[in-house]
Amino acid sequence: MKQFFKTVFASFLGTLIASVIFIFLIIGIIGAIVAISGSDKEVVVKENSILVVKFEGPITDRGSKNPFQNLGAMFSKEQAIGLNDILNNIEKAKNDKNIKGIYIEITSVPAGIAMVEEIRNKLLEFKNTGKFILAYSEYYTQGAYYLASVADKIYLNPQGTIDFKGLSAELMFFKNALAKLEVEPQIIRHGKFKSAIEPFILDKMSDENREQTMTYIGSIWNHMVDGISKSRNISAEELNKIADELLLQKAEDAVKYKFADQLAYKDEILEILKEKTEAKAVDKINSVSIADYTNAKESKKKDFTKDKIAVIYAVGEIDGGEGDDEKIGSERISKAIREARLDDKVKAIVLRVNSPGGSALASEVIWREVVLAKQAKPFIVSMGNVAASGGYYISCAADTIVAEPNTITGSIGVFGVLFNAQGFMNNKLGITFDTVKTNLHADIGSIYRPLSASEKDIIQKSVEHVYDVFITRVAEGRKLTKEQVDQIGQGRVWSGVDAKRIGLVDVLGGLETAIEIAAQKAGLENYKLLALPKQKDPLEELFSKGTSSVEEAIIKHFLGENAKYYITLDRLKKYSGIQARMPYEVEIH
Repeated sequence: MKQFFKTVFASFLGTLIASVIFIFLIIGIIGAIVAISGSDKEVVVKENSILVVKFEGPITDRGSKNPFQNLGAMFSKEQAIGLNDILNNIEKAKNDKNIKGIYIEITSVPAGIAMVEEIRNKLLEFKNTGKFILAYSEYYTQGAYYLASVADKIYLNPQGTIDFKGLSAELMFFKNALAKLEVEPQIIRHGKFKSAIEPFILDKMSDENREQTMTYIGSIWNHMVDGISKSRNISAEELNKIADELLLQKAEDAVKYKFADQLAYKDEILEILKEKTEAKAVDKINSVSIADYTNAKESKKKDFTKDKIAVIYAVGEIDGGEGDDEKIGSERISKAIREARLDDKVKAIVLRVNSPGGSALASEVIWREVVLAKQAKPFIVSMGNVAASGGYYISCAADTIVAEPNTITGSIGVFGVLFNAQGFMNNKLGITFDTVKTNLHADIGSIYRPLSASEKDIIQKSVEHVYDVFITRVAEGRKLTKEQVDQIGQGRVWSGVDAKRIGLVDVLGGLETAIEIAAQKAGLENYKLLALPKQKDPLEELFSKGTSSVEEAIIKHFLGENAKYYITLDRLKKYSGIQARMPYEVEIH
């Protein structure tokens, strides 16, 4: 009887805890939806206001109506914001007579370096209007400082620091761990630089991988140094010396080496802003956040026009099926391109690509729609942080390819990887398998046995075929020979600067540059932007995505930056077919 009551109590307690968690999730979801519905209210900007640039959550390519994207707000104040909204708001602020200047207060920028470049360039445009830009922080990461370096004045807390040490790429290798577990990676690839599989078969970088990594991070660093050099009037040689010798050890060093103009506390910054805005007191300073400013009215009226330029956002890994705002589904993106092609009001198309690649087959499906659209109207590609491998595959047929100098692109190569866990199952767990099959290769790809030599040969031929198709597509799109593409291909990764030099990219610039080129090619002076794929209604998104987004939001909240490792491993098990993707997750700090 005692055991019975213990069991009943345990069941009751478990149900109660699950119910409480469920209630909190529902409250969070309702709160997110209410926040979205309330976020459409018009924001009135008062006279002599400052636009406050703070990034408290991730920067995405496109602002989202997805209630799950801000589910983390249940636990914190972090809210995502779209790069498109940031750029539009800075542009709007240029012509807004009520915006006196911009105040940047950032420690880090939760975005890739190419996105940082786009925001920085937009701030430089704003600065050219004569309005002021001030920056303040207690601590600047390298990316944050690169962005803040455009400011008229840079302020640093008297006990603060600026991180300035150069760029590095750190890779994790699993060879020894797999060996201890007796799991054998079976690798089939084409491209000596196609290093996506190296973590499984090596314990350090190959010479080829080290060469390509050093080349592109060196290119990105040189571009950052050049930008800071021009903004702060410090020579590139001096900047590299400061990085090499780690000379920015305390706040006073930042002023000494001209990285900061003045050391100040927050109250002193507020006094400066009070004077700049002619406010009567610190608490009377008028300000509007970069996020809220999205709902402020345009001061410059646009001429009426029916003509449109479609901007299609292709963000995330590439796979078959529908996908969503964070994953490129071949069906969803193909449909969006087709919709833009068949719409008579759409005069040109811009495909915004931010992807490390993925399924080669899904990439081919999207490529086909790009080719058809290009035959009908101007088709421009704008590359974001990464447009590599499959991301380059879906870009290569465009009329013009635009990339930032620090975009990571190329990686023209393919691979397949299968794991043989027979030793792990047999020797570590004592589990054996027996198979019945109707045909010789019916169980090809099973993780419970190794591939035979003939099976490896079959898959290798398939990989070679996909690679040949890939370089053929690139050769046709870029007007190069297959031999030329093969020489710059082989899975090698390039920065945007180097990609332009070797013919993989046409123009250096961001999304706005791509839109301007599209308008010019279509002969448009006035036009509207049509963002595709169409985003679902928040409630529709809620029910279509189910619990997966909730789970990922909670994982991201509790694991923080380490969530990326869990998510990467979780996605690894879902890969199927031959892959055209980046060698590894790339983050530059």
